[in-house]
Amino acid sequence: MQITDVRVRKVAKEGKMKAIVSITIDNEFVVHDIKVIEGEKGIFIAMPSRKAADGEYRDIAHPINTETRDMIQRIILERYEAAAMETEEAEV
Repeated sequence: MQITDVRVRKVAKEGKMKAIVSITIDNEFVVHDIKVIEGEKGIFIAMPSRKAADGEYRDIAHPINTETRDMIQRIILERYEAAAMETEEAEV
């Protein structure tokens, strides 16, 4: 499996959510609404989720194993950091 495209939409308002990301897998499958969140232990991703009838949020799509999740998170955070640097350079 290859992540063939990553699109980062930075969130302008203040808060923990820093960006919303879409990834394309193998030029054939897209996952939208992956969130980049700044938590107490650093920045991480949250897979797309939906609020269930019991009030809990449940992932709509997610990796099956840790290795795949780590790979997806690494690629997304690399692209997010690059987008953040581009924004900073444009502001200077």
